[in-house]
Order: sequence, then C-alpha cells, then structure tokens
Amino acid sequence: MKMSRKKTAVIAIGGNSLIKDNAHQKIEDQYQAAKETCYHIADMIEAGWNVAIGHGNGPQVGLILRQSEVAAKVEHLPETPLDVCGAESQGLIGYLLQQNLQNELFRRKIHQNVATVITQVLVDKNDPAFQHPTKPIGGFMTEEEAKRKAEELGWTVVEDAGRGWRRVVASPDPKEVVELDTIKALIEAGVIVITVGGGGIPVIDKGDGDYVGIAAVIDKDFASSLLAQEINADIFIISTAVEKVALNYGKPNEKLIDRMTVAEAKQYIQEGHFAKGSMLPKVQACIRYLEAGGKEALITSPENIGRALRGETGTWIVP
Repeated sequence: MKMSRKKTAVIAIGGNSLIKDNAHQKIEDQYQAAKETCYHIADMIEAGWNVAIGHGNGPQVGLILRQSEVAAKVEHLPETPLDVCGAESQGLIGYLLQQNLQNELFRRKIHQNVATVITQVLVDKNDPAFQHPTKPIGGFMTEEEAKRKAEELGWTVVEDAGRGWRRVVASPDPKEVVELDTIKALIEAGVIVITVGGGGIPVIDKGDGDYVGIAAVIDKDFASSLLAQEINADIFIISTAVEKVALNYGKPNEKLIDRMTVAEAKQYIQEGHFAKGSMLPKVQACIRYLEAGGKEALITSPENIGRALRGETGTWIVP
C-alpha cells in the first residue's frame, strides 16, 4: 500500500458534543450529532489532511454504568467494571463516528478508509491521583449503599453536595498509547483513525510485563495530546463548544483570544482565567504538545474548524 505524504492532524472532540443535552441522549440523537461533527472533519480530509480522531466519553460511560447498576439491582446481573465500560463506549462512539465519516467521504467521492482502534493507554500504578480519587462516576446512592459498596468492592465513595453519595475514581496522567504502532501504520497507509476514545482504556503494568485494566478515567485532551506528540502530528486541534478561548469568561470584561504563545498561556493559567473542569485541561494539553516539539495547536468549535485553518477564527497556541 502506498505510504501517505499528507500532513497529519489530531482532533480531540468532546463526548458531550455527541449528547447535546438530557433530552437528546438516545442513540439516534448521538448519531445525528456525530453526523454534524463528521461533516466538518470531512472538510479537512477533502482539503488534504490525514486525521486521527480522539474523543471524550463521559456521558456515554455514565449511561453504560447506570444501565449496569440498574441491571444489577433488578435482574441481579454482575456489574460491568469501569475499564470494560470504557471499552464499550469506544466501540459505540467509534461506530457512530466511523459510519458517518465513511458515508460523508463516499458522498464526496473521497476514497479513504476509516477505522476505529480499541485503544489502551498506560498509566503509572503509583500515580498520586490514585491516592486522591476525585472523578465522580455512576449514579447517586444512599449512604448505606455507598458504604456497603466501599466495603465489598473497595470503592472510594463521597457525599456529593447533599444530593447523595457517589463513587469517585482517579484521573491519572497518560504515559503511553499501547496500540501506537498499529495507529501509526494505519495513518501512514492513509486510513482515518478513531482512537484514544475517552482518553483510552486505562491499564497498568503489573510488574511482569502484563497489562491489566484499572478503574480510572484519563482526560481525553491529555491522551489526544500524547497521541499528537507520539505520531509527530503537524497540528493538534481541540474541538469544543466555543469558537475561541476567552479571558475573564462570562464576565463584562470578557476578551476573546486569537493567538497566544505557550508563555502567555501559562501566565493566563496562573492568573486563573481557565476553569478546571472545562478550558484548563484543553489549554494544558496544547501546552504539552507544543513543549514536546509540536508546531501549532488550535482550539475552536467543530463548525469553525475549516475557517480556523484558513486563519479566519479560532484560538491558536504556538511555541
């Protein structure tokens, strides 16, 4: 097969971009949202880019966990481990993106294949995050149920702002994309790859060379950034809900950013401009990519990717 000489982009899209709100959680709704996102990614491919797509999976894993919890209570079926829920979500979201993108490319008479790789991501079993789990997952429980789960299953549980008790897990740093060689081979062959879904399935090295899944959640922006570093991507793009990153977001003195250097981005972080659960990890992921030798990073909304690549919008972060 002829090797590709196109420029390569890694695009990270949010799991929330597939579930727009609580009224649109059905698979049909997610399929339609994926179709809209894939239309904009197809524009990039038509413009001559090779693309690797990373994606979030927070809402989808939440639904899979709830289905498992309900099935355990009603039918007494065994609950699904979190790493397996992550794998299920990779297959689900990969299918929605893969079919929609392949259909769109076919309509445009672009002869490129699309493939989803069920991807494991290695984390350090001694990562400090495991000592202080903070990521809430699954449904709410009574205090009695939560404490029983903690005793029987070793869960870490916390009381959540008076709404009930929830399980929390660690969010360790991604260290290595396990299927990297496979992903590289597919990209070099011109295949559009959907990978590191939900930040990847977190696995640890037991110490004897064997990998085993672990209950954790990896930030999809950090995992996609790591992928961009490891394949030497020409650009790293984070597709999110906003057209541009803002300083003083939501305040009267809000200011949109067209371009910032790594040094400026670090200064804005220090000044507290980016929220922990939303824009902060996105900017940090871009910094990681650039400090590892990346050329340029872009944060914008899906419908503005094409315009941003023409220099018309988006927030660009450069070394």
